[in-house]
Amino acid sequence: MTETSADEFDPAASSLAGQISDDVMQELLAVRSSIDNIDATLVYLLAERFKATQRVGYLKAEHDLPPADPGREVAQIARLRRLAEDAHLDPAFAEKFLNFIISEVIRHHQAISDNHNGGNSNAAGL
Repeated sequence: MTETSADEFDPAASSLAGQISDDVMQELLAVRSSIDNIDATLVYLLAERFKATQRVGYLKAEHDLPPADPGREVAQIARLRRLAEDAHLDPAFAEKFLNFIISEVIRHHQAISDNHNGGNSNAAGL
């Protein structure tokens, strides 16, 4: 798979072209256009989320707090699972997604802490 920039993205790209009727292809492309818009929104939302967690990382580093907050993580996972159920989204998928984000946030917080403390881990030994 070759990398392309966002400017080179072809929303009509499909390996199904010529294999299905034009009507079905047009409907497929219309639905995919909505998916593309949602994907773009997700990217921007994640960017905003990571800007906020970056600030949390600096606050933790400034006050010698550990990068991870297990109590907060448990509460967030439980909350997200409930939201997923309400939204008819698989709660297990939502939990996996949040766990991935949490692991990235902790990795960023650890890097911020290491940088703030001159490469030394915080007092909690993390």
